[in-house]
Amino acid sequence: MTSIDALMRSVAVIPVLVIEDAAHAEPIARALVEGGLTALEVTLRTPAALDVIREMSRVEGAVVGAGTVLNPRDLDAALGAGAKFIVSPGLTAPLTEAAQANGVPYLPGVANAADIMRGLDHGLDRFKFFPAEAAGGLKAIKALAAPFGQVRLCPTGGITEATAPDWLAQDCVLCVGGSWVVKPGTPDVAAIRKAAEAASLLRKH
Repeated sequence: MTSIDALMRSVAVIPVLVIEDAAHAEPIARALVEGGLTALEVTLRTPAALDVIREMSRVEGAVVGAGTVLNPRDLDAALGAGAKFIVSPGLTAPLTEAAQANGVPYLPGVANAADIMRGLDHGLDRFKFFPAEAAGGLKAIKALAAPFGQVRLCPTGGITEATAPDWLAQDCVLCVGGSWVVKPGTPDVAAIRKAAEAASLLRKH
């Protein structure tokens, strides 16, 4: 089990995946890994999500996590399906305590200083900044970085291939979450591989 810090540093972009059909899981995961993106966030927003995690976990080189984890029940279901890390849109004590009890790499969402302080109280210093654009964009993250020097973030929400480099240029940002890498619907594996290759070149130097 890798740490959440190591996971965030392993890729510049974590693709945020909303997949309706488990039959699409393996080809999507294979295309992403071949393109250089190995940390994959499967959101629990569809009935197929847990099956998608199971299928993607079989792809060599893929580190598959669950996103949109809202409570300990979601956490248990995701871990049961083979999720290797957990991402949440927010930060609550019950979910944080359950993630820590399970020893799973955990990336809770924060949108402001109070959220970050609550996370620090739990011993956390790696967070998803969400929803990144709606929560104030680059101005907000620069302002938050000043009082929280030890904190590192994965901004997610409204970030595009064009804007990702601006986010990755911030010292407090280790990676970004991106839904642009995989378009909805039947997967075009060649397009996904090409988008993954472009995203992997955004790696921070």
